[in-house]
Amino acid sequence: MTDFNKITESDSNYTDLEKMSVEKCTYAINQEDQKVANAVQQVLPSINQLINAILPKMKLGGRLFYIGAGTSGRLGVLDASECPPTFGVDKNKVLGLIAGGDVALRDAVENAEDSTTQAWKDLSTYNIGENDCLIGIAASGTTPYVLGGINEARRNNITTGAITCNPQSPLAIAAQYPVEVVVGPEFLTGSSRMKAGTAQKMILNKISTTLMIQLGKVKGNKMVDMQLNNEKLFQRGVKMIQKEKNISNEEAANLLRTHKSVRNVLGHG
Repeated sequence: MTDFNKITESDSNYTDLEKMSVEKCTYAINQEDQKVANAVQQVLPSINQLINAILPKMKLGGRLFYIGAGTSGRLGVLDASECPPTFGVDKNKVLGLIAGGDVALRDAVENAEDSTTQAWKDLSTYNIGENDCLIGIAASGTTPYVLGGINEARRNNITTGAITCNPQSPLAIAAQYPVEVVVGPEFLTGSSRMKAGTAQKMILNKISTTLMIQLGKVKGNKMVDMQLNNEKLFQRGVKMIQKEKNISNEEAANLLRTHKSVRNVLGHG
């Protein structure tokens, strides 16, 4: 494993946290949080390269997979799970896998991230292939579960990306399209669910949202393909139609009930 500076484990810029007042604590965390957006901005070219590598395969019917452990895995699952309701895509278009399986979304699963072979076993249950793409998410860039999955995907000619917060990490070296977002030491030393997690969430938002826009799942600035699976979303759709067609709320609601989606009502596809 290549030697590198693991910034995510470096000492916090703050000491004696237990002596801080509530006000000082939240202020200091907020000061650190403000560094995240700037760090993400610095890696936009890498994010763009990754999106541009994924997009042609998804246009041909390929899928996007995320793999991660702990916070990173949960963030991948979260982003994937939001794609069907937001963009109306099939639940298997974007998939998030976490070390330890779904139980790990709520509870830590002992040693789940330490296997270098389990990720590929998990991915194989979905028949991952050359038309698909895989993004490994690991703040440290050293998680065996993620590294093993990326390395095996490369051996199987699958396009690979990575999101990590340590430059020149093993994961960044292993993936074809690494995004290395350096957010610096955490307020609480080593707690990468904080700034590192925030950065990963921001990058995942950019990747999935931009892909779905490019795949035609958005009209103007509206989620015209969103699933109308609760009253809040139904009413959001009604407002879109009402504004676009300049009709009453009741007329818009009746159209949406009849045609089942905002896109169908607006006649775009």
